[in-house]
Amino acid sequence: MQLGVISSFLDISMPVLPREVLSLFDEALVRETIPAERHVYYRKWLCYYLDFFATYRLNGADGKNLPAFLEKLREKNQSEYYRRQAAHAVTLYFAACLPTSHQPHPTETGPGSGNRGSGKSISPGNLPTENENPALSSKAKDKGRGNSASIAPGLETKQCVGGEGNPPPLKTRGADWKSVYSTLVSAVKVRHYSPKTLKAYKGWIHHFQNFVKSKDPELIELSDVKEFLSFLAVQRNVSASSQNQAFNALLFLFRHVLDKEFGKVEGVVRAKRKPYIPVVLSREEIDRVVMNAGYPYDLIIKLLYGCGLRLAECMNLRVQNFNFDFGILTVHDGKGGKDRTVPLPEALIPELKSQLETVIDLHQRDLKAGYTGVFLYGQLEQKYKNAARELVWQWFFPAKELTPVPGTKERRRYHLHDSQVQKAITGAVRRAKIPKRATAHTFRHSFASHLLQANYDIRTIREMLGHSDVRTTMIYTHTVRSRTVKEARSPLDF
Repeated sequence: MQLGVISSFLDISMPVLPREVLSLFDEALVRETIPAERHVYYRKWLCYYLDFFATYRLNGADGKNLPAFLEKLREKNQSEYYRRQAAHAVTLYFAACLPTSHQPHPTETGPGSGNRGSGKSISPGNLPTENENPALSSKAKDKGRGNSASIAPGLETKQCVGGEGNPPPLKTRGADWKSVYSTLVSAVKVRHYSPKTLKAYKGWIHHFQNFVKSKDPELIELSDVKEFLSFLAVQRNVSASSQNQAFNALLFLFRHVLDKEFGKVEGVVRAKRKPYIPVVLSREEIDRVVMNAGYPYDLIIKLLYGCGLRLAECMNLRVQNFNFDFGILTVHDGKGGKDRTVPLPEALIPELKSQLETVIDLHQRDLKAGYTGVFLYGQLEQKYKNAARELVWQWFFPAKELTPVPGTKERRRYHLHDSQVQKAITGAVRRAKIPKRATAHTFRHSFASHLLQANYDIRTIREMLGHSDVRTTMIYTHTVRSRTVKEARSPLDF
């Protein structure tokens, strides 16, 4: 709900915070690490709080009367988030601005009441109980604004218009969301999510912003999320996986960007999830695709199928990932940031060693040409200054051309782009005349299905695929013919 909604029960005339009180209050906000962009709203809540008690002739310095203010906010349909924020602002005022003689006793105000000596205060997560307060009797409600009220010491009743404690009204449409996206980027990067996750989250949040007509982020509530998710299922007819991705993006937005409680989402129309059976190629079909793919795409297809790799995992392979002595391939930072090892196909080792010689030769030519090196993860280059030019960090499938680095004169080597491989595979499948919708991920499906067909334990297959849950791997039980004997017999008769 918009802060301005409270004006329905408050007059324009509100207390102004004196400079000395405002200074103490701002120090408390900094001490409590309240984001700077929310300071104006905390001051606004304090103005509303003091005006409320001036209206009903109550003592604004008495912590026992705080629940009456919160109850009034609830009656005016203020969300729980804003009631928590208001409670936090008022208790910070108690702790920072009131002398000891005016501070409420902890047993009177409930958990989280503070005093200036201890520095304790109610946090946004500890909302005081909004029981009916005897101080807010019907007799008190009938009092007019003309009556005097006992408010906090040092505060006068003036117009709170254009002052430092009066934030601008929140927009119900056309607000600026630049700070939301900048905070989103920081929150995703600090958690080391993949660039693809960031791209997906930004896309869904942009759709959500359009849906709510760029309403101010402070006004976003859970009801907006419910309406948006239902809109995706009913009006846009999106798949269940797309709706779930949108849900995850908005959950991240609430928790890590807006710093709001997400709550339980109920009453949402869910997109119907259809059972999905992966496309699987036979060994003969895979061989035909490989024959119709040129170098180096034929080797990439063999790795996708022979090791069960995802396309991104294969493209991110570096020289150091291969251990030919032990016949092991190490996959770093797979889906979910997990590492795993898979056996190298013995039939593929000669081709892999030949590719390694090609990489070494290209690397030597690049060094002689004075190129800067390869792209590295995160801050590795700051930690290891020469890593970008070392052989172990070179891509196993390097790009054909060097990539200019924006803003510098550097030219670095990147790996083959995913789209190049996908186009090559699509062309190879078409030339092989395979009557199936095959993509790069189809070879991973084929890897799991053929192992299952060879009676490998499904838990072993799960580890090789890097699945977190065996239920994900169970889908491949539907891709091969069941060999289970369903006739009821005793094992003594075998």
